[in-house]
Amino acid sequence: MDRHVTLGEFLRSRRARLRPEDVGLPPSLTRRRVPGLRREELAQLAGVSVDYYVRLEQGRGHHVSDAVLDAVANALRLADDERAHLRDLARPHRPARRPATPQRVRPQLRQLLNAMTDVPAFVVGRRTDVLAWNPLGAALIADFPALPPRERNFARLVLLDEHIGALFPDRRRKARDIIAFLHLDAGRHPHDPLLAELVGELSLHSEIFRQVWPEHPVADKAHAGYEVSHPLVGVMVLAQEALRAPDDPDQTLVTYTAEPGSPSEASLRLLASWQSQTGPEASTARV
Repeated sequence: MDRHVTLGEFLRSRRARLRPEDVGLPPSLTRRRVPGLRREELAQLAGVSVDYYVRLEQGRGHHVSDAVLDAVANALRLADDERAHLRDLARPHRPARRPATPQRVRPQLRQLLNAMTDVPAFVVGRRTDVLAWNPLGAALIADFPALPPRERNFARLVLLDEHIGALFPDRRRKARDIIAFLHLDAGRHPHDPLLAELVGELSLHSEIFRQVWPEHPVADKAHAGYEVSHPLVGVMVLAQEALRAPDDPDQTLVTYTAEPGSPSEASLRLLASWQSQTGPEASTARV
């Protein structure tokens, strides 16, 4: 993926969501051809020349200082994940963070995963690849052991598999969260051929992806609440937590829990009971 092109798309998308009055500028007296702030307005807010900002948005800015990036981020009112993404995109001269080698899950992390018998849990890696799961996680989302390694990927499953996509009543919101992470991953690893292949596949086959990807949402995996409509136990309201592996920033332990004493907790326990009688053993993908 071309960082220069992606940087321009990202900055334009963030300018488009701001109006002059949002940032303390007087409302425009003339009709705007495009939504949001003009380049010269953004440059004024950031305290840089219009020419310098135009070159930055076109991917022609080299050796951009931290001070300039912070000023642009402040002017665009970027969140923390968006600020990190801006730095990734604006520094094309930096070496890759780590070689594109297959990810492995540490035995100790697998032990922790297997010990969480009452909590659906996964280890999610680059490109939303599902690297490991526990039995209840497989019972909640998909029969991961039966899937080819290439298909053990949350983006493919939620966006391309109608049955798994239907697990989330608000499928578009879940898809947007996944796409936001893919953008972040693309900024960190712009030369990853498997990520480029995934983006191309989703662009061809997912209408939701084609609509949301150009909006350039950016967010890391974090805590969130989702409704899950499971075919066996019905609708549950589950809280997602995401814990970063300390020795590999590209691996995240993702868990789903229900509020104690709630109907969702009872449904989750029922699913755990069903799984313990019929479900597969915990497993780790060898990718």
